[in-house]
Amino acid sequence: MSNASQVSDEPYHELGELRGSELNINSENISRCNRNFRNCVERSLELSSVVVIPDDTFTVIQAINALGFGKFQVKLSLFTGLCWMVVFLGMMLSSTFWSNLSDRYGSKQSLTLCAILLLYYAFLSAFAPNFLWILLLRGLVGFAIGCVPQSVTLYAEFLPAKQRAKCVILLDCFWALGACFEVAIALAIMPTFGWRWLLILSTIPLLVFAIITPWLPESTVFDITSGRMDKAISTLERVARENKKPLPPGRLVMDRFYQVNHGKLKDVLSKEMCKTSTLLWLVWMSTAFCYYGVVLMTTELFHTSSEQCSSWENKKEDICQLDCRLERSDYIDLLWTTLAEFPGIFSTIFAIERIGRKKTMAFQLIMFAMLICFLGRACLLNRAALTLAIFLARGLIAGVFQAAYVYTPEVYPTHLRSIGVSTCSAMARIGAMVTPYIAQVFLQWSITGAMAIYAATALCAAIATLALPVETKNHKSNDTSQETR
Repeated sequence: MSNASQVSDEPYHELGELRGSELNINSENISRCNRNFRNCVERSLELSSVVVIPDDTFTVIQAINALGFGKFQVKLSLFTGLCWMVVFLGMMLSSTFWSNLSDRYGSKQSLTLCAILLLYYAFLSAFAPNFLWILLLRGLVGFAIGCVPQSVTLYAEFLPAKQRAKCVILLDCFWALGACFEVAIALAIMPTFGWRWLLILSTIPLLVFAIITPWLPESTVFDITSGRMDKAISTLERVARENKKPLPPGRLVMDRFYQVNHGKLKDVLSKEMCKTSTLLWLVWMSTAFCYYGVVLMTTELFHTSSEQCSSWENKKEDICQLDCRLERSDYIDLLWTTLAEFPGIFSTIFAIERIGRKKTMAFQLIMFAMLICFLGRACLLNRAALTLAIFLARGLIAGVFQAAYVYTPEVYPTHLRSIGVSTCSAMARIGAMVTPYIAQVFLQWSITGAMAIYAATALCAAIATLALPVETKNHKSNDTSQETR
């Protein structure tokens, strides 16, 4: 009563009325708010309108509410969204650059330069003084990462046709190990040392790769097309020596398809390749959209509550406090879902040689869409069921990526293989740049709506895979574009 009289004696007037339920800040409300900090922001804005202020003044919150949502907020959304998409933007812009560089100077030289630039800019990112420097340096990191698909092309060149598909898929084990390594470092470092030390320690694998790049063999295709037959023979002799097998008798000659000029972007869209390229771009873009969507939404889904299944007005009754840190349980759940990459890899190896590349991708995409629909009611699932569903979804969509990495180099002619993989990778970055707005923004407004978008995208990609004109199972790598009609 005394507090109430004190308020009434002041030369202020009340701008709103607080109900008793709104003032009941108990442990249950606080716990609920900790699980969803965006709801906390919403409620803090609500409470700001019920405090008392002088008649001739206004607060920042009241000014923003009065000014409404308009052009300024749209520009600000795009600006802040850059921190999500800048790495993928760098990758998209650099994909064809690295392909052309590999054609001109060789895959080994390109990968060496990539390793040095990636290590340099990744390390500098830890010392970024402000947001703009973070954007610039992470964008340059993405630019360097754009060369990574060239490593797959180089690797596949030295694989016998019989083992090529399995080995390319197994290469993804290193991706999965790296993802688990990153989560483990974050679990140990982030709570005490912060994100700068996380970025510094994340460069350790890059340093190792930069050190071993001199050991990498140069592409024999590049050596032959460059007229350096002696270096190509030297590389093959090295393979023979380490495998303890003799080279075939006779002399090395240039195959007819090596004489074709290096592929250009216009060749990927030639009459013979246009349908294949267009469908593959759709598949890669959709797969990246879904894959990175699952990665980004994992912690978001674990923070959902039953209130997010109800109307938006009902959620406004919560009293909240902000807690933006991930808890230990969040890192553990993220680690579990990251481990899904391994069963995704091995299941793809099993299926791809039995039912083919196209059917494997289509089946995995359809199953992914079904699981995503199940996740549409994530707020009603217990933590164990939610973890299992995300685990399976991530394993399936990771398998699609691996099948695509096998199919794409096989379906393109030799002279278009590098540019073909690079353009597909560039298209994938478009999907990766868009997905944060669904997985981290739209998801907060409608879980069901966000999941419907991912399910529809996966189904469209499944149709596109079945429409691809060529199944490369048991086929030799294409040497001419005529085979892909």
